Amino acid sequence: MTAQISRAEDATAAVRRELTECWAAVINAGGAVVPMDCPLPPVTEAALRPAVERIVRGLSPDGSRLLLATVDGSLAGWMLLRREQHPLVAHCGMVNHVQTHLRFRGLGVGAAQLRHAGGVARDEMGLERLHLTVRSGVGLEDFYRKAGWTGVGRWPGALRVAPGDDRDEILMSLAL
Repeated sequence: MTAQISRAEDATAAVRRELTECWAAVINAGGAVVPMDCPLPPVTEAALRPAVERIVRGLSPDGSRLLLATVDGSLAGWMLLRREQHPLVAHCGMVNHVQTHLRFRGLGVGAAQLRHAGGVARDEMGLERLHLTVRSGVGLEDFYRKAGWTGVGRWPGALRVAPGDDRDEILMSLAL
């Protein structure tokens, strides 16, 4: 099942806890969703709480929505869908923090989330295009291509995962 939250007051303490727990599990398993103000893995839920709170505070129906996937009442995955703010790109949206909880990987949760995001972006937010960035070297490019996304560029060596382990950042786009 999919759901969305577009106002901070609708993000209950339980939802915030589940988001934080999922995010920590995904990062610590090697997921490419580390927020800017968080240390590199391993991370604690406490280190991620400020990032979750910042996301929740920024929610708005026209500008930023949390999209949630649940399985049997448990959070299976989530992502952030937001409208670009600059007038030149306000017809575009950005997808961030796409993640599936480890317990639910391989069940199609991520693909379902992406389909849901495209529908919400187009039908409810009036967006015409989505974009995102992914870390090379972990198979994400193929995952997004299978979901209809197109690689449109890359920044070689932009992401330093560890000393001596620089990865490209892949830019991807989806016309709605």
